[in-house]
Amino acid sequence: MWRLALSSSAAVSAAAAAGLRCRRSYLAAIPGPCIVHKRGADILHDPWFNKDTGFPLTERDRLGLRGLLPPRVFSFEQQYARFMESYHSLEKNTRGQPESVVSLAKWRILNRLHDRNETLYYRVLIDNIKDFAPIIYTPTVGLVCQNYSGLFRRPRGMYFSAKDKGEMMSMIYNWPAHQVDMVVVTDGSRILGLGDLGVQGIGIPIGKLDVYVAAAGMNPQRILPVMLDVGTNNQRLLEDPLYLGLRQPRLEGDEYLSIVDEFMEAVFTRWPKAIVQFEDFQMKWAFETLERYRRRFCMFNDDIQGTAGVALAGLLGTVRAQGRPLSDFVNQKIVVVGAGSAGLGVLNVAVRAVSLMAGKDVMYNNQFYLLDKDGLITKERKNLDPAAAPFAKNPGDIEGLREGANLVEVVKKVKPHVLLGLSGVGGIFNEEVLKAMRESDIPKPAIFAMSNPTMNAECTPADAFKCAGENVVFASGSPFENVELGNGKVGHVNQANNMYLFPGIGLGTLLSGARFITDGMLQSAAECLASYMTDDEIKKGILYPSIGSIREITAEVGAAVLRAAVAEELAEGHCEVGPKELSQMSKEETVQYVKRNMWFPVYSPLVHEK
Repeated sequence: MWRLALSSSAAVSAAAAAGLRCRRSYLAAIPGPCIVHKRGADILHDPWFNKDTGFPLTERDRLGLRGLLPPRVFSFEQQYARFMESYHSLEKNTRGQPESVVSLAKWRILNRLHDRNETLYYRVLIDNIKDFAPIIYTPTVGLVCQNYSGLFRRPRGMYFSAKDKGEMMSMIYNWPAHQVDMVVVTDGSRILGLGDLGVQGIGIPIGKLDVYVAAAGMNPQRILPVMLDVGTNNQRLLEDPLYLGLRQPRLEGDEYLSIVDEFMEAVFTRWPKAIVQFEDFQMKWAFETLERYRRRFCMFNDDIQGTAGVALAGLLGTVRAQGRPLSDFVNQKIVVVGAGSAGLGVLNVAVRAVSLMAGKDVMYNNQFYLLDKDGLITKERKNLDPAAAPFAKNPGDIEGLREGANLVEVVKKVKPHVLLGLSGVGGIFNEEVLKAMRESDIPKPAIFAMSNPTMNAECTPADAFKCAGENVVFASGSPFENVELGNGKVGHVNQANNMYLFPGIGLGTLLSGARFITDGMLQSAAECLASYMTDDEIKKGILYPSIGSIREITAEVGAAVLRAAVAEELAEGHCEVGPKELSQMSKEETVQYVKRNMWFPVYSPLVHEK
C-alpha cells in the first residue's frame, strides 16, 4: 500500500474530481503489490490497508471482501471528493458556533478518516496542509489534549507507565511494525502553554507525527507516538472519572529518570537507527534529558532546539527586513519574555549564532535581556536557575534597571530591536508594552508572540500593528490572519511554527544515517530556512514561506541537515546509499535525493499470503 513518490518519474494528468483542490499529476508507473497476511473483515478494520469502497472487484475476490462492501467501486478521486464535500458541509453547518466547537468537529471528522483509511487521510492532509495543519496540530491539538479522555475512541501509539518499570524491553516488541524511523515522545508535563495534562498529552506526539508524514514524507508505517505516563500533578485530572492515565502524583528525581532511561534503552535496542524527538517536557526535565541522551542516542528536543531554530531564522530575517546586513545580528537588541525551555533555547542558539558571526566564543551577550514571571533576571536573583544564569544581567551593566524590573520598564530603557515572547501568558504584551516599542532604536522593530495555543499568544497581530506601529515585523506561534491597515496596506503575519524545521531535521538525519544530531546540523537547518525568502518578500515583512509549500521547504531543510552531517563526518548512509555516495552529491543532488525518499500515499494492489 505504501510507496515512495519519485519526483523524476514521468507523470500523467490526474482526472480532476469535483472538489479536488490540489491538481496533482499521478505516477505513470503502476504501484507494486503489497503483501498482506489477513483477509475479509480484518482488512476492512485495518486502516493501513483499508480502501473502503475503493477495492476493485478482482481485489474483493482475492481478499474475501465480496458482500462485505456496497457493490459500487469508487475511484480514489471520487473518495477524495466525497470526503472534502463532507468536510465543507460541516464547515457550512457549524457557522456561527463557538470556535472551540467548530475546531473539535473538524478534528473529529479528520480523526474518523484517520481511524478508517490512512492512505486517503494522508493524501487529504498533504494536499490541504495549510487548511488542516491548524486542526491536527497547533492550535486545535491543545484543545484535543484537554479533552482527550472524553474524545478517546481507539488507541494510537504506545503507552509506557510507571507501572511498567522492568517490562519495557519486552513491551517494545508489542508494536507491530518491524522498523520504526521516527518516535515522538512526551510525558505530558507541559503541553503547549496548558501545563500538566498527564496521559492526555498523547495528542501532541500523534499530531507531530502526522506533520512528519505530510511535510517530510515519513512512512506512516514507520512512526511511533509515545506517552510516558509517570503520573500527573493536575488535581482536576486525578478527580476526573474519565481520566485514562495513572491516578498518582508525578514521579520525581531518580525514579523519574529511571523510567525514561528504560524507555530509551528499549527503543534503541529494537530499532538502533530510530530518531527520538522529545516533546513538551517541563523545563527541568527538558534540559536534563537533552544533555543526558544527546551524545548517546539519536535524539533532539523540539521545544528547546526546534523552537530556537525557527526563532533564529525569524531573527535573521528581521535583520534583513530592517535593511541591515546579516552580520549586524551581533548588535541586535533582543528582549525575551519567558525563561522556560523554549525561551532559553532561543537565547542559546542566538548566542551560538553571534559567536559564529563574531568569530569568537561568548557565554552571553550584552544585547540579550531575559524576563520571567518575576521580571528582569539579574545575578542578584535568589535561587537563580542554572539554565538561566548565563543570561542574567550584572546590575552594574544595566543602569536604570534593577532586579525584577517589569516588562514596560525594560522595553522603555532598552529600546529593543526585537521583543520575543515565549511566556505562555496571553496578552502580556499589552497596550503599554506595545506603545513603548515605538521608541525602539530602529524604525522597523519586530514583535514575536510565539506562545501556543492561540489564547496564550502574548498579543494579537491587530494589537501589535495598532499600538506598536504599522511598520513592525510581526510573528506568532499560532496562525492568525493578515491585518488590513487601510489604504491598501497589509500587515503581514508570520507564523513562527516549528513545523518549518522539525520535519526536515528528522528526515535529513534519517537519510544521512547520522547517529547523533549536533548543534551544527540544527544551525544548518535554521540558516536554510532563514535564506529561503527573497529580498522582496523580506522587505514586505514576510519572514517565513507559506505552509502550503511545506514539502518543498522540508526537502531543502532536510538536505541542509544531511550536508551538515556529511561535513561533520557523522553520516553513515541510508539503505543502499552509503556515506561515500552522500559525500559526492552536489547541493542540488542532495535536495533531489531527499525528495525521492519522501513517501506519498497511493493505493497499491493487495495480495494475500498465508
